[in-house]
Amino acid sequence: MSNAELNNQDFLKSIDIHELLPQQEPFVMVGSLIYFDNTTTMTQTIIKPDNLFVKKSLFTSAGLIENIAQTCATRVGYHSKYVLKEKEIRLGFIGAIRNMEIFENPKVASTITTEIEVVEEIFQMTLVSAKITCKDRLIAKAEMKIALKK
Repeated sequence: MSNAELNNQDFLKSIDIHELLPQQEPFVMVGSLIYFDNTTTMTQTIIKPDNLFVKKSLFTSAGLIENIAQTCATRVGYHSKYVLKEKEIRLGFIGAIRNMEIFENPKVASTITTEIEVVEEIFQMTLVSAKITCKDRLIAKAEMKIALKK
């Protein structure tokens, strides 16, 4: 596939997110991959009432953090499977979270869009800048370091 085909939004949305993530239900916190390039990855998620991180009809701060981490995992999974053509999905672990600000916790049935941008990659460590929006409003932002397992 060419880069244009790999970044086609219909193709990206057609990928079963479970193929890209090491997490499985009920611990999947992203819905679909909607954008990927060398530095930016975006996912979209509808907050469901049975989500483990929903309390009093709101998606909790812990859920937002895990959503960012799983957007990072989606990036790694997509890059491994579709760009590098590897058989195994590499595992990543949160190394650090900095400058986390949560402005609003989204309600059940809301659609959130999470965007991560790679700031720096050194060895097996990736620093990303992340933001989560809901209805075009910024609801959370953070920097996250992800350590990849060899």
